[in-house]
Amino acid sequence: MPELPEVETIARGVHQRVRGDQIVQVWFSSHKQPFKTTARIQAGKLPGRAFLAVHRTGKHIVCELGPSGHSAISTDTASPQPASAQWIVHLGMTGRLLVTTPDAPVAPHTHARLTLQSGREVRFVDPRRFGRLELRLLDRATPFAAAGAEPLTIQPDEFAGLFSGRKLAIKAALLNQSLLSGVGNIYADESLFHAGIRPRRPAGRLTKAQLERLRLALQQVLQHAISLGGSSVSDYVDAEGVRGFFQLEHCVYLRTGLPCLRCNTPIRRILVAGRGTHYCPKCQL
Repeated sequence: MPELPEVETIARGVHQRVRGDQIVQVWFSSHKQPFKTTARIQAGKLPGRAFLAVHRTGKHIVCELGPSGHSAISTDTASPQPASAQWIVHLGMTGRLLVTTPDAPVAPHTHARLTLQSGREVRFVDPRRFGRLELRLLDRATPFAAAGAEPLTIQPDEFAGLFSGRKLAIKAALLNQSLLSGVGNIYADESLFHAGIRPRRPAGRLTKAQLERLRLALQQVLQHAISLGGSSVSDYVDAEGVRGFFQLEHCVYLRTGLPCLRCNTPIRRILVAGRGTHYCPKCQL
């Protein structure tokens, strides 16, 4: 499943390519699974709206849309036009959000095609159909918000407070989206390695110094992964269909049995909260 760096990379790429462009026509597949808001409602409400901005919230891509029929929008950031709707994309396990030309081959399992005034298309592709597409009309619903805190900006006291008194393993706590939004298996493993903390350590027993080391490691790992376009270990590609490069710098994730890059001890794999978990038994205590 795409995690925070992958979703951030896609959101930035889509924003760069469609900001100010207007939706003129839409097509949706007949499969019900990808639609949190029905295809019929989305087909009736999306055309005529312009993309004001595209950003990431947790593991969701949020497209801020203007009112229908307002094609000319100001790109002046000092006086941005308020959004009247949000088109929210969750990629699920295998979802892709692509910006392409209309003559590009349509991939199997394409569930949405948004034709833009510029001639480009925004396409949502999802073979396993675990992704979701939702439309929120902001005169009827509140703006989308993630359940947990934002890992990239969380401050030391708030971060430490998330884990205070919790008996569950720190790896399981990092994966809890109601605590932190966007952290998944890859970046939990990598951050715990860089912080020198074993995945099964009870979250509530970590010292304030250990938690601060983990917070800094998490933010550094996430930012570095974003700079390299995310990790392509399965289906993930960015908005142009290009793979990321951070998988080339993984220290523990999917390196079971290989020597630790710091101490040469073989990397181990265990299960934590039902998830495959990778760590170095010497570097992580």
